[in-house]
Amino acid sequence: MIPRNLFPLVLERLNQFPVVALLGPRQVGKTTLALQIAEQQQAVYLDLEAPQERIKLQDPILYFKLHTDKLIILDEVHRFPELFNVLRGWIDEGKREGLKSGRFLLLGSASPELLRQSGESLAGRIAYLELQPFNLMEVGTDRLNSLWLRGGFPDSFSAPTDTQSMVWRQQFLRTYLERDIPQFSPRLPTETIRRLMVMLAHLQGGLFNASELGRSLGIDSKTVSRYIDLLTDLLLLRRLEPYHINIGKRLVKSPKIYLRDSGIVHSLLGITLHEQLLSHPVAGGSWEGFIIENVLSVTLEGTTAYFYRTTGGAEADLILILPNQDRYLIEIKRSLTPQVSKGFYAAQEDIAPQSSFVVYAGTERYPLKEKVEVISLSELLALIT
Repeated sequence: MIPRNLFPLVLERLNQFPVVALLGPRQVGKTTLALQIAEQQQAVYLDLEAPQERIKLQDPILYFKLHTDKLIILDEVHRFPELFNVLRGWIDEGKREGLKSGRFLLLGSASPELLRQSGESLAGRIAYLELQPFNLMEVGTDRLNSLWLRGGFPDSFSAPTDTQSMVWRQQFLRTYLERDIPQFSPRLPTETIRRLMVMLAHLQGGLFNASELGRSLGIDSKTVSRYIDLLTDLLLLRRLEPYHINIGKRLVKSPKIYLRDSGIVHSLLGITLHEQLLSHPVAGGSWEGFIIENVLSVTLEGTTAYFYRTTGGAEADLILILPNQDRYLIEIKRSLTPQVSKGFYAAQEDIAPQSSFVVYAGTERYPLKEKVEVISLSELLALIT
């Protein structure tokens, strides 16, 4: 069992809020984490995907009264949207009786419906946390290449062989395409979504151009944007927005898009082995997305992330704006002897960050030039945690 870094934060939020929503894609480990929490305190667990469990909530208040002194864990809660209004009244009644925190732990995919329902009904009563696939701090620095190749979904990462890992990811994608995505948007054509995801894998880290993708798929740009929105809502895709500052330069305005799990990228492209990955054209974009997801999985709450690019050539792969407004400028290189372009130094001049780093595949940390350090992923994660 690999301990999850989010575990203590979930406990902290349960001590602060009556409801905590733990969101994330399927098979990322939400249920496992919730059951670990249940071992530490009195709790009951209901999987609302199972009919025999849903029937227990035919009269939700009656069931809740039986377990007033327990944490109630509701898995796949997006399947029971009418429950949110009931929760609101029950939580407010409990507050009047001194029960102010740790009442419910809700698990589910981050569907628009879930966020809308909970946001309307439970405002001020709920805290949201996102469980992401494994990061390097959780699995250990010696397993970096395996994590990059296989991705961070627990069953994929822990498979006995690379081939078995690939089979798991292929089946995972098939389930998402044939069952889960239609559940959230029934009219989406499965084959079109699959082709779109393959295109996104080839374009990993590229600028989003809905018109070009639409022409390739034979659909209009508005439909492409709607598909992209759904993949983003399901936490399968990340849109990294450009950083805008008023410096009198023309800035790139389109977001960059990344499939969030590197293993899913490689599965869509048929990359099973590490040697295949290193020689594939997507290796650079895959490594960039892998680093970004690892970094964003450990940043402090309130940190925002951007990339920076001007039409004149100034660019940086990642900008982190910390809650105290300090700025980190990060360039990502796969090489063991990384060099950065003039564009990075131009970006450094435009943004004036507190720290600038070049993340690379090696292990040493050393200065590249004044105010620019070369650093490993593991050291950067330790620095920003």
